[in-house]
Amino acid sequence: MKVIADDKIPFLKGVLESAGVSVEYIPGAETTAETVRNADALITRTRTKCNQALLAGSQVRFIATATIGFDHIDTEYVEKQNIVWTNAPGCNSGSVAQYMASLLLNLAVQKSFALSDKVLGVVGVGHVGKKVAAVGEALGMKVLLNDPPRARAEGKKGFVELDEIIEQADIITLHVPLEYNSSDPTYHLADAALIGRLRPTQYLINASRGEVVDNVALREALKGGKLAGGALDVWENEPAIDLELMELLDFATPHIAGYSTDGKANGTGMSVNALAKFFQLPGGLDKWYPGNVPLPEVTSLTVMENGSQEEKLAQVVNASYNIIRDTEALRNAPDKFEKLRGTYPLRREFHNFTVKCSDVKLAGILQKLGFNLEK
Repeated sequence: MKVIADDKIPFLKGVLESAGVSVEYIPGAETTAETVRNADALITRTRTKCNQALLAGSQVRFIATATIGFDHIDTEYVEKQNIVWTNAPGCNSGSVAQYMASLLLNLAVQKSFALSDKVLGVVGVGHVGKKVAAVGEALGMKVLLNDPPRARAEGKKGFVELDEIIEQADIITLHVPLEYNSSDPTYHLADAALIGRLRPTQYLINASRGEVVDNVALREALKGGKLAGGALDVWENEPAIDLELMELLDFATPHIAGYSTDGKANGTGMSVNALAKFFQLPGGLDKWYPGNVPLPEVTSLTVMENGSQEEKLAQVVNASYNIIRDTEALRNAPDKFEKLRGTYPLRREFHNFTVKCSDVKLAGILQKLGFNLEK
């Protein structure tokens, strides 16, 4: 049995081989029809387009993408060919929540406002959006939720229309899948018309898929002072991003919101589990999880004594993940977009850190964010 795997997927080497599987590790951009022709399965990331051009004439029976998103898989074609596919739903939701905590706190510190005075509008309340909403609530924000598919399935209670978010939210953050032809299309969900309705006091954030926001419209709105600011982790035309837009944003990062080491380990584990179940591999691989996930050098943190609530929380959060660092890295080398992703450093989520905090209120917030408290 032969598997073609993206060589940037961590913790994978040697795992499937232990069950007698032959694995060839190839850069995502070099995965071609020729390389997959004799493969039984693929383990991919979002950079590999799994479509007719790649798969026609191959013997591929199974595709696992070690990511939440699966818009790189032509699901209609794949299913017609009786190829089973799977993604890793929720694998990096904790990572995006961590990213958003750093973003919100650093934005509050830079702009000198209290998050408890702000309304957060979360558009798309799936695995990721739920955790982002919980971050907003933990930080004292009023949170509005918009998710039309969930509202239809579960009832409207707890959800609001997008119009209400546009009218009421100070910070709007997008966490939707990329959909073109569904009943809820999200391609250019934030188009020129929607962005044109936003006020000079509002911020727009996109950490979902680049094509969800019309980047030209956002650039022009920021240039014209129509928005207070914004942040993008995902871009149209990656990796050839809009450099003028990058400089106008408060935070600009190279598609790494979900790139915590925990999130990557989750994605790899879920892919191996699914592949092992499909091919009935031996050795307990259907329940395998990476056991060699490294920890950062410092995992014990202390809250500083002086400063506002936002400054104190930002200091702790930034010790685990600092969005400013990733913004500086991209601005210093925007032409290295893919390299910044491919060589992304170790980043562990909040639950790997223990915080010493004597302030009961702050301790409660840190615990809600996922930190452990020193006993």
